[in-house]
Amino acid sequence: MSSDIIEKSVLKTPGIWQRHATRAIFFIGGFGAASWAPLVPFLKARLQLGEDVLGMLLLCIGIGSLFTMPLTGIAVARFGCRVVLVSAAFIYTVLLLTLSQVASLWMAVPALLVFGASMGMVDVAANIHAVIVEKASGKRLMSGMHALWSVGGFSGAGIFGIWLNFGYTPFMATICATIIMLFSLSFFGRHLLSYGGGKSGTSLFAVPHGIVAFVGIIACIAFLVEGAIMDWSGVFLTSVRGLDISMAGTGFAVFSAAMLIMRLTGDRLVQKLGSKPIILGGSLLSVMGFLFVILASWQPLLYAGFFLIGIGSANIVPVFFSLLGKQKVMPLNMAVSAVSTLGYLGILMGPAVIGFIAHQTSLYTSFALLAGLVALQMCIAGYVYKKVL
Repeated sequence: MSSDIIEKSVLKTPGIWQRHATRAIFFIGGFGAASWAPLVPFLKARLQLGEDVLGMLLLCIGIGSLFTMPLTGIAVARFGCRVVLVSAAFIYTVLLLTLSQVASLWMAVPALLVFGASMGMVDVAANIHAVIVEKASGKRLMSGMHALWSVGGFSGAGIFGIWLNFGYTPFMATICATIIMLFSLSFFGRHLLSYGGGKSGTSLFAVPHGIVAFVGIIACIAFLVEGAIMDWSGVFLTSVRGLDISMAGTGFAVFSAAMLIMRLTGDRLVQKLGSKPIILGGSLLSVMGFLFVILASWQPLLYAGFFLIGIGSANIVPVFFSLLGKQKVMPLNMAVSAVSTLGYLGILMGPAVIGFIAHQTSLYTSFALLAGLVALQMCIAGYVYKKVL
């Protein structure tokens, strides 16, 4: 049997189970991240770490992710989405269990590096899989796929907290979390696609060029804004706006809820209105939200600002990942890998950049800069639409 016949027999058109499997992978990614967050204080206490050492240790997750993200595109092309996703998600789950028990700094460093590497690989490969499935279906699916990451995050954080309140040790709670993740992986993993989204090529690292570089900048800004809201909204509300410390997390909670609502409904809205109005209108809503956050003296308007930022930001990344399926500059697998890497750089840079600017000026200035970046993002988006559509 020739290789062409073999390839055609393997490349089956994605169906309903492939859609469910994609959603399950996004859920596993969010559930694992949410299960890791409560383990951080226990790790700090177990290893008796100061905040400075803990911060450097947690940086290992980002370093690990940045190492594998540019490589995932070529891995998916060579081995297929199923092999990469099942392997990376399994390692991700096992490392989560390991981190609940790690007893020394020298064990924690490699464990966190591998944990971050597997997390980054799951993220990129899941997006490649989602673009292939969406393109084959002829329907808008990407926002709903990304919403499942948020669903996994919300449910993972809630359930893990309940287990700890019931008196479970961190190890016992993590075992329960890993059972859920492994069961989901074993049930849905066999429905993942056996192929990737393009040719393996000769380049080992996915380097963005052409229109893909502009999409990467959009993703970088989008993730930078999200990371800044996550890390600095609490400081802004308490230190700048004078709210009680118990209210520190409310801004990010409103932002996250708005993103989840919009992503759950985003596919229908994009299908009905088109992606361009959603992106450009959403960017305007985000800018307006930042103006409310910066200028509003009435507290409900302040929270309305965080809500508008969440609504406006929710579909930026899903829509532009979908657009990567229409560009011809780079193979799909390499394009998604490159854009994901730039997006993750935004998450890593955001908190540090905002902190540096706030230290030199004020958090008002930092948040005004974020509004300016969203406006720049809107301009770049308009340019991308002219080139791709």
